[in-house]
Amino acid sequence: MTFEDHGVAGGCWTGALRVDRQPDPPCVVHRGAVVAQARLRDAGPGVWAVEADLPGTVIDQGAHGLLLVAGEPGAPGSQVLARLTLVSGQVAGDELLAEVAHLRAELDLLKREFRRLAAGG
Repeated sequence: MTFEDHGVAGGCWTGALRVDRQPDPPCVVHRGAVVAQARLRDAGPGVWAVEADLPGTVIDQGAHGLLLVAGEPGAPGSQVLARLTLVSGQVAGDELLAEVAHLRAELDLLKREFRRLAAGG
């Protein structure tokens, strides 16, 4: 089972799901809770068009991570088909800059440790 992400337009996350048999509709998970059920439409042999309307509660200030999950989320056999990050608002710029600064600091730490180990210390 593979998912081709077509992105978000008008609050609807779309894509194509390639699978041999008709699947159960996937769901959208936000912060561990199911927030939307996707709709499936036959789009040809082994291909299903997927549409999930995103609720307004996930379209909010800051950064929000969403998962498109096939099966019962957290249950054995469930599969994360796609990940979507929504970033909005003025705070988003500051959050992203802080995250980049944090990643740079971690990279500098790794470089120092690697150099120390390469020098035999």
